This record gives sequence, structure tokens and C-alpha cells, in this order.
Amino acid sequence: MKRMFGFLIGIFVGSLVGSTIALLMAPESGEELRGMIRARGENFFSDVRHAADERRIELRHKLDEMRAPREG
Repeated sequence: MKRMFGFLIGIFVGSLVGSTIALLMAPESGEELRGMIRARGENFFSDVRHAADERRIELRHKLDEMRAPREG
């Protein structure tokens, strides 16, 4: 049990030290960094929505083709 507790404390301290160093070494201020992250996230989700819409249209056309009566 002591080993597990020590391990968890090590993870906590390591993450605290790592995040502190990352913030101190960041080239932009916190506000600029949050803005950049927010913009990238919005662009990513916009791209995902666009790709999903294109795929949905493509699949709908294929379904319509499959439902159409065959000439023959």
C-alpha cells in the first residue's frame, strides 16, 4: 500500500513540476497561448464537421443509387 501511495505522490509531484516548467518556458503569455489553443480546437472541429458532412452526402448518394430501380 505504501508503494502505491508513493507512486501516486510521485506522479502528482512530477506533473506539478512539469506543468510549472512548461508554463515558465512557454514563448507566449497565457492569454495568447489559450487563444491559440482555442483557435486550433475550433479549426479542428470545423474540419471534422466538414468531412462528416461530405461523407454523409456521399453515402446518401450511394444509398439513393442502391434504392433506385435497376434498368435491365
